Amino acid sequence: MKFGLFYEIQVPRPAAPGAEQQRIREVIDQVRLAEEMGFEQVWFVEHHCLTEWAHCSAPEVMLAAISQVTSTIRLGFGVILLPVHHPIHVAVKTATLDVLSGGRVDVGVGRSGNPYQIAPFGIDIADTRGIWEESLSMLPKLWTQEIYSHQGKYFNVPEREILPKPMQIPHPPLWTACSQDDTFQRAGELGIGCLCNVLGQYDAVEKRINIYKEALKTAQPVGQFLNDKVVVSSIGFCDENRQRARERGAEIAAWNINIRLRNYERGWAGVDTKNVPESYRHHVRRFEWDPQMRQGVSAEEVLSTGRFCVGTPDECIEVAENYEKMGADQIMPIFQAGPATDAEVKNSLRLFGKYVIPHFKDKERRNRPAVAVAQV
Repeated sequence: MKFGLFYEIQVPRPAAPGAEQQRIREVIDQVRLAEEMGFEQVWFVEHHCLTEWAHCSAPEVMLAAISQVTSTIRLGFGVILLPVHHPIHVAVKTATLDVLSGGRVDVGVGRSGNPYQIAPFGIDIADTRGIWEESLSMLPKLWTQEIYSHQGKYFNVPEREILPKPMQIPHPPLWTACSQDDTFQRAGELGIGCLCNVLGQYDAVEKRINIYKEALKTAQPVGQFLNDKVVVSSIGFCDENRQRARERGAEIAAWNINIRLRNYERGWAGVDTKNVPESYRHHVRRFEWDPQMRQGVSAEEVLSTGRFCVGTPDECIEVAENYEKMGADQIMPIFQAGPATDAEVKNSLRLFGKYVIPHFKDKERRNRPAVAVAQV
């Protein structure tokens, strides 16, 4: 199990003047500390207009700044919303970051789970699946072909030399956001990594990872290599005092879930859900199958689920091991969640660096096959 961290840059209201700017600036120091503590990757979402939940609308800017104050931590887009970008812009911006960072970029892509944040860009949700598929198919070629051209449904590119090229050869690893059976299946078919939101129950997560792993067996990679990894996200909060860890961690996790609920409701407001594309039916039906989406969740309920990376170092180790058993290769907790302060985030990062990450590194060393010594 590897460890990353995931940022949505959350700014609870009511907020003091300058709170948004302060939170954005705090992230730089947090990631720098995370690298020192042994975290191997940082991921930034791209969201638009999602007040309180996500003030991270320009992940390429955040990652570029971080690339200049770090040296080893990998820089992940989790994810770029392909329907609101031209694929050439995606290709050249990620390639530039890859060069600036010395080849540390991972490119996750998605299309948005509701129309609210893409409507301001003039995008019809009926087109998002097709744009996602076409853009994704273009990216590896934009990165690797000396002269590129394309004729498609959504994009037409005359013969051009697309510059710059990424530092990683043949190109950065590709990932996609996965939230339903269909997207796990498609990620496996395309041979790209799976970025999995695990705010659901353990059994649902395990089932979907198995769908992904099965689809990988017959994958036809969209890129030039197979990226067969699963990264799971969760709320992260760690403290050596068990009562404080669980109570404060549960409060933070509950805030995160409930702000998602409010944004979900707003995401479909005014939309005739009877006529949404089939690929969005899963999201529309969440009120039917997800009780959290109907009524929210209390801090006490969070404590009872056991699926959040919340608690003492030993409890966080147990949660990470549960996801490891399901087939996850990396966990990326959201430490900067809701009301969590900069000091609380950094305390969690230090405790992960002192206890949690070393536990898994020691386990990896113990499980590594012994190298046979040649007989003289």
